[in-house]
Amino acid sequence: MVLIFYVEEQRRMTMNNKYDVVVIGGGPAGLASAMAAKQNGAKSVLIIERDKELGGILNQCIHNGFGLHHFKEELTGPEYAGKYIDEVNKTDIDILLDTMVIEITPDKMVYCSSSIHGYLMIQAKSIILNMGCRERTRGAIAIPGTRASGVFTAGAAQRYVNIEGYMPGKRVVILGSGDIGLIMARRMTLEGAKVLAVVEVMPYSNGLNRNIVQCLHDYDIPLYLSHTITDIVGKSRVEKVVVSKVDENRNPIEGTEMEFDCDCVLLSVGLIPENELSNDLGVEMDSRTHGPIVYENMETSMEGVFASGNVVHVHDLVDFVSLESEKAGMGAGRYVSNGEVSKDRVVKTINGDNISYVVPQYIRKDNVEKSVELSFRVRRPTQQVNIVVRDGDTVIAKFKKEHVIPSEMEKVSIPKVLLEKADKELVVSVKEDVQ
Repeated sequence: MVLIFYVEEQRRMTMNNKYDVVVIGGGPAGLASAMAAKQNGAKSVLIIERDKELGGILNQCIHNGFGLHHFKEELTGPEYAGKYIDEVNKTDIDILLDTMVIEITPDKMVYCSSSIHGYLMIQAKSIILNMGCRERTRGAIAIPGTRASGVFTAGAAQRYVNIEGYMPGKRVVILGSGDIGLIMARRMTLEGAKVLAVVEVMPYSNGLNRNIVQCLHDYDIPLYLSHTITDIVGKSRVEKVVVSKVDENRNPIEGTEMEFDCDCVLLSVGLIPENELSNDLGVEMDSRTHGPIVYENMETSMEGVFASGNVVHVHDLVDFVSLESEKAGMGAGRYVSNGEVSKDRVVKTINGDNISYVVPQYIRKDNVEKSVELSFRVRRPTQQVNIVVRDGDTVIAKFKKEHVIPSEMEKVSIPKVLLEKADKELVVSVKEDVQ
């Protein structure tokens, strides 16, 4: 049955070895960028996906809450992906499933290995990087304790429960209050497990407020802020964890230890953009986002190579991934039709007060039609703020906001007429409104 599925899905693959646009990744970013490239001048488009079906992480996100911004309706993850897949299936976009990209070269040659077609070399005129991100593991954050089984990343547990049909444990402690961890607290509860605690090292949650309410408060699951796991105890299987309060420097405070008898620990401690291919290709990277540095149309430092979605910076809403990726697809389509964009008038974006990063990092004024959108995250929660965009001492734009938090990506749109006032840089800052 699996082989028949492969053949049916990949029958459309004409086995061209030359494409206008090759999209690496068939998740929400890849689907959106492929459609936009096709609609903006690319005659031949190929999506390469390493999994056995399109949709990416959305396939295991069976909860609702997707699509409110982009489709103006509330959808589950599979429903959201299905809308894009249906649109892709109406086109002549080629698809390679169960195919791993091994290398991309500066001349835009894509080397990959396919379960059906074997070793492939595909020449592209333009490439869009949409590899998404991966979760931080126990090793990445160095939790002390024994190497007992029963420690999972929250996303891996989500796949086990929602797709594979396995329960990771019955008594659960979750480290980190990222959105996947919050959602899995609810999911494990609904499946009959007892979620003993969600533990967060920061003094605030890293998840969306709606998930804190719907996934923790509605199920009386305690959230311990400014706490962390300081020990995992167990022989063959996790038996208990020790949780300690931390000080302002995130160091455990002696004498504050609490023990939880559990058989499972889920980690929701951040995401890392999947940029091994980007690094090997040689595109310029941003140490703050851990993703490629991009221009206003999501083109990287390498001409004709674009990137979007979580491979550029981690998003909190898939709707924003789609909108950003459509921008990348439009840029790639126009690149193969019209060539490279002029770099005569370039403005650099700078992260100012209480800003951890800004995307895009560069803006080519001549390639902005009506406005340019800046996406950024703040370093700390702040109430009653002004988002200020300036060039030197000149304030280009100012936006009022009731509150900002690190877990929610912020966006502001700068009209072209205001952008023209900038000389060489745009500094984005968040300042408390003292009025």
